[in-house]
Amino acid sequence: MKDIEKYLKETVNIQTLLSEINSELPQLVAGLSGSGRNLLTNILFEELQKTIVVLTPNLLQATQVYEDISQMAPEVPLYIFPVEESVAAELAFSSPEYRSQRVETLDFLNSGKKGIVVIPAAGFKKILSPASIWETHCLDFSVGMELDMDSLPEKLVAMGYSRERMVASPGEFSIRGGIIDIYALNEENPLRMELFDTEIDTLRYFDAYTQKSVDSIETVRILPAHDTIFTKAEIVKQASAVEKKAEKAIKGIKNQEVKESMTRVFSELTDNMKRGELSKDPQLYTSLVYPEQPTILDYISEDALLIVDDYSRMLEVERTIESESSEWKMSKVSEGVCLPSQDFSADIREVIKKSKQHRIYYALFHRGFGNMRFHGVYPFQYRTLNNFFSQMPQVKLEMERWLKQHMTVFVMVPSFERAEKVQRIFADFGVHSYIKGNDPFIENKVNILVGGMANGFELPQEKVVFVTEKELFNKVTKKQPHRQKMTNAERLKSYTELNPGDYVVHVNHGIGLYTGMETIEVGGVHQDYMSIAYQEGAKLFIPVTQIHLIQKYVSSDAKMPKMHKLGGTEWAKTKKKVASKIEDIADELIELYANRESEKGYAYQPDTPEQLEFENAFPYTETDDQLRSTAEIKADMESIKPMDRLLVGDVGYGKTEVAMRAIFKAVQEGKQAAFLVPTTILAQQHYESLTQRFEEYPFEIGLLSRFRTKKQQDETLAGIRKGTVDIVIGTHRILSKDVVFADLGLLVVDEEQRFGVKHKERLKQLKASVDVLTLTATPIPRTLHMSMLGVRDLSVIETPPANRYPVQTYVMEQNNGAVRDAIERELARGGQAFYLYNRVETIEKKAQEIRELVPDVRVAVAHGQMTEVQLENVIMDFIEGRYDVLVTTTIIETGVDIPNVNTLFIENADRMGLSQLYQLRGRVGRTNRIAYAYLMYQPNKMLTEVSEKRLQAIKEFTELGAGFKIAMRDLSIRGAGNLLGAQQHGFIDSVGFDLYSEMLGEAVAAKRGLKAKSKRSIVEIDLSIDAYIPADYIEDERQKIDFYKRIQRIESVADHDEIDADLIDRFGDYPQEVSDLLEVGLIKNYAEKSQIETIKRQGETVVITFSQEATVRLQGPAVFEALSNIPLKAQINLNNAKLVVSVVIGKLPNRQWLNHLNAFIKACVAETDGTDGK
Repeated sequence: MKDIEKYLKETVNIQTLLSEINSELPQLVAGLSGSGRNLLTNILFEELQKTIVVLTPNLLQATQVYEDISQMAPEVPLYIFPVEESVAAELAFSSPEYRSQRVETLDFLNSGKKGIVVIPAAGFKKILSPASIWETHCLDFSVGMELDMDSLPEKLVAMGYSRERMVASPGEFSIRGGIIDIYALNEENPLRMELFDTEIDTLRYFDAYTQKSVDSIETVRILPAHDTIFTKAEIVKQASAVEKKAEKAIKGIKNQEVKESMTRVFSELTDNMKRGELSKDPQLYTSLVYPEQPTILDYISEDALLIVDDYSRMLEVERTIESESSEWKMSKVSEGVCLPSQDFSADIREVIKKSKQHRIYYALFHRGFGNMRFHGVYPFQYRTLNNFFSQMPQVKLEMERWLKQHMTVFVMVPSFERAEKVQRIFADFGVHSYIKGNDPFIENKVNILVGGMANGFELPQEKVVFVTEKELFNKVTKKQPHRQKMTNAERLKSYTELNPGDYVVHVNHGIGLYTGMETIEVGGVHQDYMSIAYQEGAKLFIPVTQIHLIQKYVSSDAKMPKMHKLGGTEWAKTKKKVASKIEDIADELIELYANRESEKGYAYQPDTPEQLEFENAFPYTETDDQLRSTAEIKADMESIKPMDRLLVGDVGYGKTEVAMRAIFKAVQEGKQAAFLVPTTILAQQHYESLTQRFEEYPFEIGLLSRFRTKKQQDETLAGIRKGTVDIVIGTHRILSKDVVFADLGLLVVDEEQRFGVKHKERLKQLKASVDVLTLTATPIPRTLHMSMLGVRDLSVIETPPANRYPVQTYVMEQNNGAVRDAIERELARGGQAFYLYNRVETIEKKAQEIRELVPDVRVAVAHGQMTEVQLENVIMDFIEGRYDVLVTTTIIETGVDIPNVNTLFIENADRMGLSQLYQLRGRVGRTNRIAYAYLMYQPNKMLTEVSEKRLQAIKEFTELGAGFKIAMRDLSIRGAGNLLGAQQHGFIDSVGFDLYSEMLGEAVAAKRGLKAKSKRSIVEIDLSIDAYIPADYIEDERQKIDFYKRIQRIESVADHDEIDADLIDRFGDYPQEVSDLLEVGLIKNYAEKSQIETIKRQGETVVITFSQEATVRLQGPAVFEALSNIPLKAQINLNNAKLVVSVVIGKLPNRQWLNHLNAFIKACVAETDGTDGK
């Protein structure tokens, strides 16, 4: 692109524009639009080499400019400052994506580096904190630097970070002794600093999930977590002014109720401000803290160039924003939350007037500028191209016309492979073209180059034409993946952390309430105990050495369990009932497994070159999970026994592509493949995507569903029988008796749990001999994977495709202005919207409201009381774009994939379960454009406590915090039910999910005749030493429990060392008590493997009693040999046919005799346990 820009720079129009760029008055460029403007912006940047700020009317246009320039000039530093047009949405609680982009942009502008920054009008209007304050709140840390520990926490809080015990998501920090963790918005991983006194000793990144350090670094820059910073000093400074403003406003208010609530709100606010704090919605009061109303203009250097794109549209947007925000402000004033005199945004004309930067205006025509004076108007000729829709003869005519007029043609393609392909296509139709590699382009010829832009165009005066694949083949190029900051948070794992107030299951006593952890001193020795409350106020104290007997109680949809009675018989009965049920399931699984083992299927050949070519034609970058799953599936197909694999992955994570690769493998060896889906619409969608993906191959694809006429269906059926149809896609129609396959090789089943019992029976018969791949979007819990090992093969796709944007989510009061704005924005970019409304009685009325709200919008309604046929027709029409907005009940949460829908509204979101919200939100954001979700609740209704809590959880969920974990948990339990059969829910709930999985795993292993791990003896250890984790080392109970659990599970020295490293990494050097605890953990591991029953300390002797088995094993020289390893005196006796060894430890320090004890017990380990217990 660089040499094309150089060439264009020399043309008359652009030369004139550049020569007069230092004029006093602004310049007006007329005639250009679309990518033409962005190309000019780029040329200006290359020439002037300074910051260019592009001001667009709205967020949609800003995003388009941003994406277009990033394709044209990937190497130019490019930033965007995304702000919502609707004040209600902008000030609502929202997810962190936009916030982190804004923070990075401010930092970039403030640094004075050169680049291009795109800002929508709303961003120019946003009131921020002064640039001088911003500068002091970007923290640079480097190794060896002195830190002021007293002011750091306060500074981080002012920067918008919140202090937590453990850092898990962006915007949090924690301080534990000399270790500081900060998760900055602009970093992929959180940062850990270790101090030596007050000096930074080391800086390293760590993984938020494992909390382990990853890479060390020397320096790092931490940006604020918010675009607006409120410092204590500034807040205190304005307190009395705000008090005066409020008094004045309250005097002027007639309505008594409003008066009271405003008095209450503002007296609380001013009290807080005097202490240097703001209330829970600080963004409402920005203009009160900074009355001079600083905007982003204050961050832009004076020598920057300001490009105003479409000024008249901008004033129009300004008017709507103003009228809407005054409407919203009225309602807020009537709630008493803000003052009538308050501003929520600056006036854009004022801001532009104040700007000292040189301005260039872009417009199509020279009008709408009122009495603005320009230095000059620079008219360009610009023509857009029509779509050729792959009509190559048409393309040829047009190319010949351009070349006759001495134009130079540039064809933009995404990759070199594509360039060669396009060159071949052109050659076939007699168009001669050159692929421009690193050589200069050839004037007056057709040049093919690798690059991108949003749309093609023709500049007749400059004699150039740009053509993209969009015009040629109506094909949208695949975008380069955006670097994603938030991915780590998406992949959440552990929801088993215990908090006081959680229900727990004790294997021997049943379900109780965990109330916390206490350190109790017994006979001079400290030990940590967990306390659990049972029925009738009974309390159980459990030493942490028995932590493995306790699990968190997890059930479906967070049901409240019934607590058991200590010492009652009910729990034993429940356990027995569940165990017998589990036996049945295990039997069934094992039977299936045995049948499959004995069946002979068809073994496919290894991959062919065609297979490779087919896979490379996939227009996106595969994720590692996709590649791994594909490999697992192919390995199954190449083996002689029939495949039965379950592929788990969220909707839109690319399961279909993996399935298509398997299908290709089957059909190219002459086998048939069937794709079974639960609904007609899905059949249609899969049919379309397969036809498209297989278009260059000679395979015949058939469809069986009610969208096909009788005649079409009969033809397909005959083709299946004869073997002329290679792939058939359909609903349960495929399972009918009249469908006879010539040679079925692979069956792909989508969402098996949605088929009825009869269909499942039929599936079972098919499964016996053909390879089966089942797809499901409901996540399946990890613990369940483990217990199903070897019975059902699972592949999991956990990572979303690279260029999926996160969904920008808002949690806000119901607000019609915001709804109208969002619908209009979605329509402007050719998209559609879902409006979720869960009351069938009034749903038609709601649809009518939306029609009145947004004129010309086409609204359809879908709900569960329609017949299946009606419903499918409405959804089909919606998919085909006959409607813009679908008002629907939650029926939409299952299965339909409509990539064109990227805005979702949920009315009364506070009444939905989290897992439901999670699935609904997954309906949007499937393509590479940003998606929006507005979770709305009724304004100023007094929320019930439950709703209040739920809203809080929804907000956390929006930030991918704790609420997200709950959603994932509910979903995965649903997944477990689907996998094992729905009637399992009750049993899962009665013992809690974890215990259920454990019991199932044991049963399956026992049935398969795999000896359950050699039953370890439970060793009783009492060494009367302080071996525990003191509270001043790890304060947070959850993390403490986690470490106790890990120490409990030590299996080898490697485990011991890993825990040791983690402790030092996360909490610094540990005290002697912890060191002893680790050592005892290791001793316990060896003692279990040596079949020891008790280890007790009596004064200066430690008495070790072996079990009878071990006694037999260690008779004779073995025990003496073990003792010869240590320098301590010992006595050996037999007591009740059990070997008893008494070791004299005398007055040795703890560490020494623990080491000796460890060495002796390790030497007694049973051989069969493998000698790898080093």
